[in-house]
Amino acid sequence: MQLTGSQIVIECLKEQGVDTVFGYPGGTILNVYDALYTYNEKHKKDGIRHILTSHEQGAAHAADGYARATGKTGVCFATSGPGATNLVTGIATAFMDSVPLVAITCNVQLPLLGKDTFQEVDIAGITMPITKHSVIVKDINNLADTIRRAFRIAKSNRPGPVLVDITKDVTAAVTEFERKTPDEPDKPGAYTEKDIDAAVKLMESAKKPFIYVGGGAVISGASEEVRKLSEILDAPVCDTLMGKGVMDAYSERYTGMIGMHGTKTSNFGVSECDLLIALGARFSDRVIGNASKFATGAKILHIDADAAEIDKNIKTDAHIVGDLKEVLEGILKKLKKQKHDAWIRHIKDLKSRYPLNYDESRLSCPFIMETLDRLTKGKAIITTDVGQHQMWAAQYYRYTEPRTFLSSGGLGTMGYGLGACIGAKVGRPDRICVNIAGDGCFRMNMNELATASRYQIPVIEIVINNHVLGMVRQWQTLFYGKRYSETVLADKVDFVKCAEGLGVEAIRVTTKEELEPALKKALKMKAPVLIDCIIPEDDKVFPMVPAGAPIQEAFDATDITQ
Repeated sequence: MQLTGSQIVIECLKEQGVDTVFGYPGGTILNVYDALYTYNEKHKKDGIRHILTSHEQGAAHAADGYARATGKTGVCFATSGPGATNLVTGIATAFMDSVPLVAITCNVQLPLLGKDTFQEVDIAGITMPITKHSVIVKDINNLADTIRRAFRIAKSNRPGPVLVDITKDVTAAVTEFERKTPDEPDKPGAYTEKDIDAAVKLMESAKKPFIYVGGGAVISGASEEVRKLSEILDAPVCDTLMGKGVMDAYSERYTGMIGMHGTKTSNFGVSECDLLIALGARFSDRVIGNASKFATGAKILHIDADAAEIDKNIKTDAHIVGDLKEVLEGILKKLKKQKHDAWIRHIKDLKSRYPLNYDESRLSCPFIMETLDRLTKGKAIITTDVGQHQMWAAQYYRYTEPRTFLSSGGLGTMGYGLGACIGAKVGRPDRICVNIAGDGCFRMNMNELATASRYQIPVIEIVINNHVLGMVRQWQTLFYGKRYSETVLADKVDFVKCAEGLGVEAIRVTTKEELEPALKKALKMKAPVLIDCIIPEDDKVFPMVPAGAPIQEAFDATDITQ
């Protein structure tokens, strides 16, 4: 059939199973939006839902949150020039955290490229370092296959974002189009049975094994296999920020997060183990601290989808490049049941000696997270922005399944959470979706409350409001002699009034006693709501490891006073 380029874009999205797009229209992408309108008018029951965000960055974050919550590929639209460049931070966020995302932008007409035309920018060139692939389509005959390839690349091997830029004349041109069945994404690695046998041999010879789980375990759907490995190997398990929910937080073998704000149990245990098994993790600086002093008494077994991560930060004794779920299935078929009673007793002793703790006499973010955990029975999808509240959300809400903690781990993007929460709720309407934001982060993306209000998307926005840039202030307190340079947000901004002005009901909480009624009210509502929680400016996240220090040097408030 003969279709325009813009119609081909929509047909290819339907071909790929896309049901939702997040975006913002503009001049060069108008043909695509017109085709979307026409398609949805014709297919009212089977159209593509479009969520008009308040800013293109919000569209990228929403597509990212949708992808993380559902496991599907997220899709966002933007016009040329500033519309496209506004996507960049969201694309980089997805790239750092291996999130499958396809960003479709449109550019000026082909004869106008390279002439500093109004709203012209080389977005394919700009995003080249932060995408798996970026391309500009200048010929309509290449359009359909380019979009199909974009979706395959986004999901293949280690997932990530792909950008497709299309000149406006291509969206208006006409060519023959034929529907095709989507290609299966490529699977990573070419390991052998010998590699599996070597991994099993290492595991069976270990006396003090420790499992370290990252975001790759979420991506590959390997939660069941990780839990089974922990049981058969009789090994404790820690996770990274990205690996939350792979291991049930209630498991006796689970020790909490590892790294700069990880538990002392995880940090000490990894430092004492004789075999560290890294599953879908990349040994980031926030996890390993001082690389030369990380797990020095252990052999390292690394299983990952990306060969580039092997031996990049930490040298391994053995490794397997492949899909984690598939590799673990192979290992579990051969691994004999192990027992490490003394090691497990030692880990349990560490857990009892070094529990997470906080001042329970007043309202605090740990108390808020524990109360939210209790009221939602740990079944909510939690998104976060970046800072102290992000760490508290990781520490004090107990995640029991994957794809329920969505946070910018690699890029550390302030302003990520609300857009991601909207995307998660759109993708998973059956789940309670809550964004935990600091007041500094909320200032960066509060405009997306208007998006939630417009579509009545029932997300809960909890602002942890300490009137400072909390994490930066914590560093200034501990390492910069309490010189609070530009981290105090002492102004007259009223988040409750801001939310109400954007069409969202809002509640302010200043005491512990006010919290539960506010949360219960929010959880019953079928509309978006903001809860502004006022906490002290000097609350700190503990434990903490100073940047560049060994992770076994984790300290907390009691260590400082002593």
